[in-house]
Amino acid sequence: MRTLSPLTLAAALAATLLMTACDDGKSADGDAKTAGRPAGSACAIGDMGVEVAAGAAPAAGDTGTVTVTLTNKGAQCTLKGFPGVDLLADDSTTSVSPDEGAKAQSLTLGKGGTTSFTITYVRGEAGSPKSLPVRKASFTLPGATTDAHTLTWSYGEVARRDGAGGAAQASVSGFESSGD
Repeated sequence: MRTLSPLTLAAALAATLLMTACDDGKSADGDAKTAGRPAGSACAIGDMGVEVAAGAAPAAGDTGTVTVTLTNKGAQCTLKGFPGVDLLADDSTTSVSPDEGAKAQSLTLGKGGTTSFTITYVRGEAGSPKSLPVRKASFTLPGATTDAHTLTWSYGEVARRDGAGGAAQASVSGFESSGD
């Protein structure tokens, strides 16, 4: 049986460590922008493709939906909680609460994985003080409250709870699994 000297063993170990420490600046999926983010960490909006589909409320008092579909273009990541949604009017911003009874879940998205969430709202009467003249909606992902995606709101005014000055009659669903 052949034995290695302590010096030979140390050199072999050092060479192995050097080879495993080499990095080309890319993550395991080959994407340089996600290289510093460990797989399975919180999803970042900059790594997501965003598509919006709406079932707009046709008249005041009707309920409409805006579904946002996200496609992960980066490394595997995790969504834990609810999306943060704000409705922005010319002079005010209103945060949207999660659907009543909705439970936050943890969802892991691999590269190319998709998920969606839905904003449900009651259309308000145009020009009424009991309506919020929404111009944009902004959303963030859990764990990334400063990195927001903004979309143009073209679905009419949103009714306010409790009349003028009240919060918007709107809610947001949790993330739904849409496939891999």
